[in-house]
Amino acid sequence: MSKKAEQAAINLGVHLATWRKLLNLTADQVAQRADINRGTLRRLETGQVVGVDVLLEVARSLGILDALVTAADPWESDLGRARA
Repeated sequence: MSKKAEQAAINLGVHLATWRKLLNLTADQVAQRADINRGTLRRLETGQVVGVDVLLEVARSLGILDALVTAADPWESDLGRARA
């Protein structure tokens, strides 16, 4: 993995952990809601490689899945709309 991708994974993990804390959810609660174990959640929150399915389930359990999908939508960007 490139350095830039590694840093993005770390940043994303920090953001997800912050969302969890802002929502007053424990790691156990999020892991249970996402149907993963706590160790897998810890790996995601510390920027280690996990499957996309894990990322999506954790985002869903935090209530930010739609925002995550929208952030990747090219039609939501100025460039995407300009090229359309």
